[in-house]
Amino acid sequence: MVALQADTLTSESAAAVPVLLAAQHDGWVELTLNRPERLNAFTEELHRALASALDAAADDACRAVLITGAGRGFCAGQDLGDRAKAEGPLDLGATIEAFYNPLVRRIRALRKPVVCAVNGVAAGAGANIAFACDIVLAARSAKFIQAFAKIGLVPDSGGTFFLPRLVGDARARALMLLAEPVSAERAEQWGLIWKAVDDTALLGEARALTANLASQPTQGLALTKQALNASAGNALDAQLDLERDLQREAGRTPDYREGVAAFMEKRPARFSGRRA
Repeated sequence: MVALQADTLTSESAAAVPVLLAAQHDGWVELTLNRPERLNAFTEELHRALASALDAAADDACRAVLITGAGRGFCAGQDLGDRAKAEGPLDLGATIEAFYNPLVRRIRALRKPVVCAVNGVAAGAGANIAFACDIVLAARSAKFIQAFAKIGLVPDSGGTFFLPRLVGDARARALMLLAEPVSAERAEQWGLIWKAVDDTALLGEARALTANLASQPTQGLALTKQALNASAGNALDAQLDLERDLQREAGRTPDYREGVAAFMEKRPARFSGRRA
């Protein structure tokens, strides 16, 4: 839950503004972290707003989610200024249990694709929450930083789970122990993210990608996501059995029938995303 060093952040305006913006589109929602003066660093208020928005996105009418940040950065992790206000010894484990772990679990468990558009620096938990999403696009100017070592903390928000699986043990260890920034282009080369795009094209491409996902067979994508989530902890036999069971479920959806009909009739499929 680490943020960038405090001197990189400016003071927040006293004016009351929403810490999260939610824009409804046709079948999908765009969620924008909206604390640009603090590089969208997390506070309890932002955590609660994002949790509520993701819970609302679980509705079947929403078939995909896009998460991005306002201003010049995606997310600087935890707002250290928010922590400085606490009295007495801090229990950072309690903060993780109450906010960061539930956020990662919500993203991974959501039965629809979650796209992340990283528009600037993603540090500490900000980087790891991006990696928890299903597809990550980043502006070429973006950087990913495992900033925890800079202030004597341990990577959290799933970082020690996601990074070794994405880039291998050697790179994950160096990234976490050295806290060196990784450019968007290097992140793409290493397989940390899906794609690096020009800064001016980021939001347009991310929106087009999310809109396309929202038009696809949502239940099949949800079951694919479920299989991928389970694969890291399964032996081959268990994963084969899971694929069988999920394929059985997918084969009973209206979108499977529509997909086959569209193929046979040589026309574009019109997927509804319905469960039954």
